[in-house]
Amino acid sequence: MTTILFMCVANSARSQMAEGLARDMLGAGATVLSAGSAPATVNPYAIEAMAELGIDISGHRSKSVDEIDPAAIDLVVTLCAEEVCPVLPGRVRRLHWPIADPASKGATLPAEEMRARFRTARDEIAARLRGHDLASVFGRSAGSV
Repeated sequence: MTTILFMCVANSARSQMAEGLARDMLGAGATVLSAGSAPATVNPYAIEAMAELGIDISGHRSKSVDEIDPAAIDLVVTLCAEEVCPVLPGRVRRLHWPIADPASKGATLPAEEMRARFRTARDEIAARLRGHDLASVFGRSAGSV
């Protein structure tokens, strides 16, 4: 079975949404994980944005990249834009999708603007997943992402 890892700094929004989207797309044909270099907690706006698509990530937890066995990973997708992305050592296929952190400067924004930022990040991740056709890379047909 193929294992894909999505990484960003806090593992609270982008990588969590990517994990949920990829699991929905790839089903049981791949193991999909996410992690970060400075894990926080899963952002409630990320949970809400995914629920709008019928994908439940409310049971996810933020994980440290230190919890990941590099030898078990086939593909790493980093999602950092302005921040320094975490690095997973070892020989592994890598993709970099620079997506702005929807939670940055979040404390000062109205809730509806936060929702819009998370939807934008979610939709960009979904488009990249479809565009890279990870399902075909892993020998699966694409789902409804």
